[in-house]
Amino acid sequence: MNFKKYIKAVGTGPKGNRELESEEVIDAIECIVEDKVTQSQIGAFLIGWRTKLETNEELTAAVKALKKYMKFEKIENSIELGYSFDGRTNNPFLFPLFENILKEFHANNKDIKELNLVISGDLLQPAKNGITTKEIFNKLDIKQHVYFFDRVKYLKELSDLTPLRHELGLRTVFNTVEKLLNPGLSEYGVTTAFHKPYVKKYLAMFKEYYKEVLVVKASEGSPEVFKDGKYWKEIDGEIQETAFCLADFGISYDKTYENISLEEALKIVENPDEELIKLAKFNIALYLVFAKRVDTLEEAWKRLN
Repeated sequence: MNFKKYIKAVGTGPKGNRELESEEVIDAIECIVEDKVTQSQIGAFLIGWRTKLETNEELTAAVKALKKYMKFEKIENSIELGYSFDGRTNNPFLFPLFENILKEFHANNKDIKELNLVISGDLLQPAKNGITTKEIFNKLDIKQHVYFFDRVKYLKELSDLTPLRHELGLRTVFNTVEKLLNPGLSEYGVTTAFHKPYVKKYLAMFKEYYKEVLVVKASEGSPEVFKDGKYWKEIDGEIQETAFCLADFGISYDKTYENISLEEALKIVENPDEELIKLAKFNIALYLVFAKRVDTLEEAWKRLN
């Protein structure tokens, strides 16, 4: 094992860098998570790789490498919501409202196959300093339609890299690949991207592990929509884009926050106003479409209301 060759491959500079073969990516990730190399070597490799820009093939191999260390627990009839692990600062989390909305929806729509939501979380990761899904779940009693997977339990090897990642203080390959690792073996997965090139990356990385993966243009690294946007999916090798407008569904949510605290975020969802509930319902409408429970957003919205 010569880890230095991987550092050289990604950290020599534009003229000397090269793409890593899939087997090399898998070996490098294994060396990192099994603590076979020094912290300095890991840091140099992760920064160099990020600066070089990881290819879709390299990212796909990184996901495959991490799967080897994971513990899975299947959640039937589920869609995984791929949240960022680096926290939220500008909006409350909407998912605390999802369980009651789904409970009411299924009580009133018994012809629709059950839908459960899977969310993962861990200690805060770089590069922001916001509140995390794990902090929210630790304060709530959610058990029926929304399931939380703590990475300390399903992928401890990656969780253990948290101190090093904070020491680096930068986004690395792990920020990209950790959002949709599917510990609940969900049939469908959805995450978010703001820049179009990342849509292609996410679809390429994760499609092997789901019936279908979707990417939505949403807020703060999560698949929660707070304003007009669009979503993408791959059909017959082509990426299809669908836009949506909240006003079409009678939603006019316009609140923003700055460095929202855990206490403030919890207070907001414990006493939600009408517009926030409508916004949460719209997100559920999206997930119902994504998981093929209904054909259109309009149908989902009508059934939810």
